[in-house]
Amino acid sequence: MNVDAKLNAVAANVKKRRNELRVSQMQMADMLNITQNAYSKIEMAKTKMSVERLYEIADILKVSVADLMTVNAATMHPAKQVANS
Repeated sequence: MNVDAKLNAVAANVKKRRNELRVSQMQMADMLNITQNAYSKIEMAKTKMSVERLYEIADILKVSVADLMTVNAATMHPAKQVANS
């Protein structure tokens, strides 16, 4: 699996978990001290996150970084379910 596919899967896991918690992109952006547009780019994998930012997002979403990074290698899609921590 190439790096872009992995980044897309992580971004999809972030979006899926955010939606499960019914948190808006604007709320996420506010908690991360970034604009909604900048946050949107994270979920679309248009911008690469730092490790620090990934940990911040995982903390807000109440999951581990490993949960966000879980990818089904066979299909190159996000894991079917992000575990609740």
